[in-house]
Order: sequence, then C-alpha cells, then structure tokens
Amino acid sequence: MQTLPTSVVPVRALDWRESPVGPLIAAATDEALCLLEFSDEATVAQRIAELGRHYADSVRLGSSAVLDELWQQLEQYFRGERREFALPLVYPGTQFQGQVWSALQEIGYGETWSYLDLARRIGDSGATRAVGAANGANRLAIVIPCHRVVNADGDLGGYGGGLWRKRILLDLERGQGRLPF
Repeated sequence: MQTLPTSVVPVRALDWRESPVGPLIAAATDEALCLLEFSDEATVAQRIAELGRHYADSVRLGSSAVLDELWQQLEQYFRGERREFALPLVYPGTQFQGQVWSALQEIGYGETWSYLDLARRIGDSGATRAVGAANGANRLAIVIPCHRVVNADGDLGGYGGGLWRKRILLDLERGQGRLPF
C-alpha cells in the first residue's frame, strides 16, 4: 500500500454496485483500488459525475481487473466468507492520515478499537481528535475498516457512511448474519 498526493493518482476506472448497505462507488488506477465510498440511490449518479469531472482526462466508467476483484471480495465479505481484503491499495493523503489508515488495517475482523487505542497505536495518545478526523477522511470504506473504531465507552460514535451502516458491518463481523450481495 502506498500514499500519494491526490494530484498524482491516475484513476482509470469508476464503477458502482448495489450492496446490502446501499450503493457503493469504487475507483481504481491501473494497478490499485483508490476509492470505495457509500452513496445512496438519490445521489449515486451525481457522485459518479463529480468523480468523473475530477478525473475527466483519465477516468472511464466501467470495471477493471482491480474493480472486478473488489466486487468479488466484497461479495465474499458480505456472505461472511472473507475477513481480510487482498487488494492493492493507493490512498492519497497526508503522512499522518497514511499512518492512521495503515493502523486501521491492523484491527481484526470482529474487533473494535477506540479512537484512543488508535492514537496510541500510531504513538500519539494525545491525537484522538486528529485520529478521528483522519478516520473520517478514509476513502476506502470497508476495505480500510474505519467502521471498527468506536468511542472509548463502546458506543458506536460517528460514521461518515451513517451509523446504520456501521452497525450492520459490525454485526456481520461479529457473526450475527450474512448479507446477500
């Protein structure tokens, strides 16, 4: 996995699929996944158009080898058959964000960490707010499991994709069901 400035990520393919947690929009370079975001029925077309404008010189709508592999692995994940994703990733951001996103990938399937746990993991127990902001800036939902971070008291806390999605993902990972994809 590597971290690159946003301006150098050459997005080549952009696709979306329905999922048990609503529409997912994904983008990839020729070699790596660089985006997986939640959307909703009303805004998926708008979001795809925005992303297409942002990468207008290089993006094409449709799948790619990386995206095909993503959809297959997500299907396995939602069926409860996959606990880790094996995809090449590129996640543009600051060095600090990259540290947080790398640490998120260490949280085991079915486990949760608090924001303080995450801050300690990157070596700065005073950075819980900054860790929360970096967690919220993650553009690779599910694959980089920001949904596994909860408040210190065990409460779900926030989630950019909506708390209902966070609850579904955590319940799935705790063995409370399979979701049809």
